Amino acid sequence: QGQLVESGGGLVQAGGSLRLTCAASDRTFGSRAMGWFRQAPGKDREFVAAITWDGRNTDYADSVKGRCTISINNAKNTVYLQMNSLKPEDTGVYYCARGRFLLASRAPGDYDYWGQGTQVTVSS
Repeated sequence: QGQLVESGGGLVQAGGSLRLTCAASDRTFGSRAMGWFRQAPGKDREFVAAITWDGRNTDYADSVKGRCTISINNAKNTVYLQMNSLKPEDTGVYYCARGRFLLASRAPGDYDYWGQGTQVTVSS
């Protein structure tokens, strides 16, 4: 069974940057959309960004648009989330997920494999 492993989280001051990495362990993860979600304490998991496996189509939540970039390296089975101009409200656990379909989706139910998450904390 495939796995997703996130890394790159940490503590950063407001205005700073982080690059999250999601490594997929199995080549069967190809041809599916990949997404990033986050969950703050006491809140529901929310969509951040998604990308098709060929990298041609991306989608971003309005709250991160212009500050975050999702990208993919097929040769390494890896997905990245570059986050700039971070704000305290970006704090949360960030999860990588594999989509059930080819198209990128904002719905958590459209993703079937999830990583364990990586903590991002932005201090003011």
